[in-house]
Amino acid sequence: MATKPLSMSLFPFSLPHKLRNPNPNLLQTIHLKRPILIVCKSTPQLPAEAHQTSPIAQPEVQGTGAAAPTRGELFLERHQSVAASALVLNTDKNTKKKKKKKKESISDSLRISTGVASCYGCGAPLQTLEKDLPGYVDSETYELKKHRQLRTVLCGRCRLLSHGHMITAVGGNGGYSGGKQFVSAEELREKLSNLRDEKALIVKLVDIVDFNGSFLARVRDLTGANPIILVVTKVDLLPKGTDFDCLGDWVVEVTMKKKLNVLSVHLTSSKSLVGIAGVVTEIQKEKKGRDVYILGSANVGKSAFINALLKMMSQKDPVAAAARKYKPIQSAVPGTTLGPIQIDAFLGGKLFDTPGVHLHHRQAAVVHSEDLPVLAPKSRLRGQSFPKFQAISGIMTAGDIRLNGLTGFSLFWGGLARIDVLKALPQTCLTFYGPNSLKVHVVPTDQAEEFYQKEIGVLLTPPTGKQRADQWIGLQTERQVHIKLDDKERPACDVAISGLGWITVEPVNQSLGIAGSNDEEITEELILSVRVPKPVEVFVRSPMPVGKTGGEWYQYRELTEKEAELRPKWYF
Repeated sequence: MATKPLSMSLFPFSLPHKLRNPNPNLLQTIHLKRPILIVCKSTPQLPAEAHQTSPIAQPEVQGTGAAAPTRGELFLERHQSVAASALVLNTDKNTKKKKKKKKESISDSLRISTGVASCYGCGAPLQTLEKDLPGYVDSETYELKKHRQLRTVLCGRCRLLSHGHMITAVGGNGGYSGGKQFVSAEELREKLSNLRDEKALIVKLVDIVDFNGSFLARVRDLTGANPIILVVTKVDLLPKGTDFDCLGDWVVEVTMKKKLNVLSVHLTSSKSLVGIAGVVTEIQKEKKGRDVYILGSANVGKSAFINALLKMMSQKDPVAAAARKYKPIQSAVPGTTLGPIQIDAFLGGKLFDTPGVHLHHRQAAVVHSEDLPVLAPKSRLRGQSFPKFQAISGIMTAGDIRLNGLTGFSLFWGGLARIDVLKALPQTCLTFYGPNSLKVHVVPTDQAEEFYQKEIGVLLTPPTGKQRADQWIGLQTERQVHIKLDDKERPACDVAISGLGWITVEPVNQSLGIAGSNDEEITEELILSVRVPKPVEVFVRSPMPVGKTGGEWYQYRELTEKEAELRPKWYF
């Protein structure tokens, strides 16, 4: 028996659409016998008054899919809303106090945007009431720009900063003396508290001149488990002849001890754009649709780095070229950025400049605002090595040093630090790396206190001037540093002073021309006493290989296969 075609053996419902139904009455019968479910929904009749009332406003739909706000936009809006609310509450308190003297109309109340309306230079919410507060703009400018152009508005404080004025804004723990202060360091840190819960890529900046002081010891509290690209800034300031192969290895070795999720390490200079292209490539590779946050301590160079980043990206990306028109303000004042600043630098995710984390243990926390530019090196570092065979301040002679070396002498680094050499070899050499404008003065230890009280604010600066010297807190903290001499042919260690620079300790420097002692007299330990202002910290670390001789004595550590696999790569 021949097999029937498939279409002929099926139920009539399965017939091809081109064939006619052989039995129309059959289909009609089947349709009539199928039960039909009817659902009725009754609506109660509203009274006539209800029809006259206005409908309840529905919440604005933020969009879905590609139109949905990113995590970064929600993060920015949340923090600016909190800042706006706090500002309104403070204004209400002041208004109640002045209510008995003068009644203010509703039209004079604070106008502030609770959305994303903020100064593109510092991130402070825009407002039109308090002229001294960050984010102030005049009423005419606000009214003119309030519809669609508020992101192009620069506040009055940023205009002054752009012209070189030292306008302080951050006070409290981690702030600095001098000037009017409106925001505490704790409030700025609080704005970054939710960053650990975001899915983001962190670009963390560290100042090579103040590596330990600017590293952020509790950075994991801010970043959580988010991946980190470590960017070392200002490498163009290092002494001439520095071997960057040795320097990169040194940075990675120190970073590995922090146990962070570091993807890569980059040695960069925002001024000369050295290493910036490598950071751009790494960000594009690791971004993966996430928002990118620039994180670092105050005055580490975040705004300068972002400007360099946009300059490099704008060569091939028109989006970054457009973002360069409204870039963050650069200033020597720590705390220039007061809120998250959103920058449309690329497609697929946003770039955010964040407020600098203020650290109370840096010199910037105690120095007057007018003296802050002195702490920022402007040219390549030139190490100041001691002893030097010349009379200093009419107190010491070359013969005293040729006999005993630096033992029994004190070295003043401006008015910010004092190093007493309690025990050292005759050939021991101390080399100071920091701002070239800060001079080092050497006096006998028994005359050091008298010399300091007489010359502070005059010869020992900063603080600059007698008026600031009278308000100076002094060198209240003393730390003794014991240095073991394992290898006299290479530097023993660096003594780093947070926010200032570092001192390289060389046990034996043959170039000094000082005759060595007998083997019985050679000490196995150096003892230094370091005095700094009370909150400032002193770090003892492995010596940083800088200068022409750094590549000669630096030793690479042998790595296991597992260490070589987990170790982040560095780029220059």
